[in-house]
Formats: sequence, structure tokens, C-alpha cells
Amino acid sequence: MKSLIKKLCFISSLFLASVLNAQIEVKVNTLFAPIGIYNIAVEKPITNKISLQAEVFVSPWKSFAGRNLQIYMGTLEGRYYFGEKMKKWYVGTYVSMTAFNLQKWNYWNDKPVVDEFGNPEILPDGSVRVTGKYQKGISFIFGVSGGYHFTINDRWGLDLYAGIGTTQSFYKGYFKDNNQRYEGATKFNKSGELIPTRGGLMLTYKIKGKE
Repeated sequence: MKSLIKKLCFISSLFLASVLNAQIEVKVNTLFAPIGIYNIAVEKPITNKISLQAEVFVSPWKSFAGRNLQIYMGTLEGRYYFGEKMKKWYVGTYVSMTAFNLQKWNYWNDKPVVDEFGNPEILPDGSVRVTGKYQKGISFIFGVSGGYHFTINDRWGLDLYAGIGTTQSFYKGYFKDNNQRYEGATKFNKSGELIPTRGGLMLTYKIKGKE
């Protein structure tokens, strides 16, 4: 057991040393932070033109402006810089996995609940049932991105970027007023879309190491 612990400690120390000796940028998205949505990333150069970025996006809001907006996303992106690494123009490809509990944009407005024949559902008090809908599930995203890395000084910078991808989602839909399924299915629904999936303006800070 002691031998195994020593080996693990040795491997951990090597990993920590490699991180400390690397040129790494840590980032935070300045567009989302003011509203309590957290988007942070770490970018590490692989060659003089190619880098790898790991990114986390967390929206913890059970309700935001009256709508479900819980999103937990992890992204891994490869970038190619046309000039020097982590400077100026770049393009990239990325893959993301997301868990969500949100209202899709086309479900933002509350609407009357109707049956398969289009007849409205009447509540015990005689009024028509009106409620919103939300979706809960997971998504897999494959996309392309592009952006521009501004240099402020040798430590600080700005990363302006956007990405569009194909989103494959597996989800269940619910009524907001009683949390019951609205689509009548027993398993997951599936949808595929080509939509913008990431973007923003990140403030970056460079942790210098060996070039």
C-alpha cells in the first residue's frame, strides 16, 4: 500500500510540475458573470499554432425571469491560430456535453392547454388551463468556432469568440404548473438542431511557465 501511495504521489507531482511549467491561460466570460452564470476556461498551447481549451458553463438558475434556466456544460476545444499561439485570429472545433432543465425559446410564452382535437382543458373553476412548458435532458454538441485573442499586456488579454454546432438532444417535456409530461411519451424525445451554442468575451490571465 505504501508503495502504491508513493507512486501516486510521484505521478501527481510530475503532473503538477508539468502544469506549473506550462504557459496556461485562465479565463472568465465577462458577459455572463454579471447575471450569475459562470463560464470559465483554461487554455494550454500544444504547439506554436495549436492549443487545447477545457471549458465549463454553469447556469444554476431554477428560475430566471420566470423561466427554467439550469445548464451544466463541459466543452473541449482544439484551436488553430493563424499567427502566434494565443494571439489574434483563430479557428477551432469543439465537442460539448450538456445537462439541462430549461425552456426552449419557442416555449417562452404560456399557452392554453389543448387535447389532441384542439379543445382547451377546463379547470374546476371554469377557466381555461394556461401554463408554460419546459424540457429536461442531455445534449451532445459538435461544432466549429472562431474568434480573436486581444493582447492587453504580457499577462492580461481578451478572447472574443463564437461557435455554432449540431446539437443532438434527448429530453422529456413537462408542464410548468404540475410537472407532468406534456407530450405523452414514456421515453425520451430526440431532437437535432444546428444552432449557435457558445460565445462571449472572456477576460484572460496568463500563468507563465516555460515557453
